[in-house]
Amino acid sequence: MNTPILHVVHCIDTEGPLDEDIDATFKRIEGLFGVRLPVSAETLTALQRRDIPLDGLEHEIAAVITPNLLSYNRNWADIRSMLDEALSPQFRREMTDDTGRGWVYSWHCLDHLGYTANPRRKDLGYGKVFHFYRSVLAETGSRDDEVNWHFHPLSLTREPLAAATSYSNSMDILLSVLARRIIEDGWFPTTNRPGFHSERPDSHAFLEQWIPFDYANQSCVLSESEQKDTHLGRFGDWRRAPLDWIGYHPHHDDYQVPGQCRRWIFRCLNVGTRLRQLTEADVHDAFRDALTRGSAILAFADHDYRDIRPDVRHVRMLLEKVGREFPSVRLRFSGAEEAARRHTTALANETPAAPPDFSIELDGNRVHVRLAHGSLFGPQPFLAMKTRSGHYHHDNFDVVEPGRHWTYVLDEQTLPLSDVECVGVGGAGRCGGYGVARIVAGEPQHS
Repeated sequence: MNTPILHVVHCIDTEGPLDEDIDATFKRIEGLFGVRLPVSAETLTALQRRDIPLDGLEHEIAAVITPNLLSYNRNWADIRSMLDEALSPQFRREMTDDTGRGWVYSWHCLDHLGYTANPRRKDLGYGKVFHFYRSVLAETGSRDDEVNWHFHPLSLTREPLAAATSYSNSMDILLSVLARRIIEDGWFPTTNRPGFHSERPDSHAFLEQWIPFDYANQSCVLSESEQKDTHLGRFGDWRRAPLDWIGYHPHHDDYQVPGQCRRWIFRCLNVGTRLRQLTEADVHDAFRDALTRGSAILAFADHDYRDIRPDVRHVRMLLEKVGREFPSVRLRFSGAEEAARRHTTALANETPAAPPDFSIELDGNRVHVRLAHGSLFGPQPFLAMKTRSGHYHHDNFDVVEPGRHWTYVLDEQTLPLSDVECVGVGGAGRCGGYGVARIVAGEPQHS
């Protein structure tokens, strides 16, 4: 067996600034625990110290309002200030891996769209977070970092403070964002972090069509946390999922158990928050899995609306402490996609397949898309269309040759050719990487 490798993957649910004033904090406490208290800084401090008797809820409430959790990056200037150090070579290289590489981040970027209000003063609009991070990473020469995918389903009322799990109820937002990523940004996702850590049958089926790598599994030894709002599988239900750091292909009927589906789901616990936190025992298990299987992925997640630097230092401390027990295991700081590609091909002892390279052409009013080279993860490329009025659409292809050739007719049954400004396709490769091709005004473009 080759030298065992433990990939360390830092996934960041990248959502941009978030603001919460003290009134909102007390409303959140009331919403979570049914406890109404006078709003004041003194009461907040007393709650944090567990000084107010609350019929046994003292610890649970204190856990959601620790000073660290309430210390938000409230605007882009706060986030930029954090990144000035977090992205610096000096900070990255406070600890290097066994290849000499410094810390690597995976930025899973969200679009804030479709809400009925904006009480947390998030940066609403398509691509606001995605474009900020793409720009900052290019500006700082952060070549090893990755920009990846993150999506929060909207609630039934589209109330922005309500959590939800249904992709089916949010398809208008989800599909239009993917279409815009292809047409406007020449990009397609390969690696997912689920919003609210939650998946359900509808999101399981959606991801299985499009995205090969999924850092979602938050299975813990104690299947129920102390936080009652998450009990009995409400949000982040991974109670039946594997506890190892190897990953698995999910079952068609239950995303939590191994089966015959195609995408990989990896375990990814939290750091710096109130539940499902990464422990020293988890890190020990990850080193052990790397030693016995030859490769493992230790992944953890936090948010960019809080300071990620203490989380990095906490994980480094765990790695240094536990790593002394496993001197033969080599550490590698990896992006989420890079780790998944290296790990899964190492387990299968195979060479990674190339990402898809599409050709696209228009024959009259029929679009032809062919896989010219490489592999495609799902059964069809993602079809994206932009109309001359600025609307984005997605639809299914007609399959001419499975896995190789697809067509789509632009007419009165779909969209008239005269109304269409741009057609694009995107898709992830079976072993990661992506391909995008577009036609604008009859001229093919590849990227």
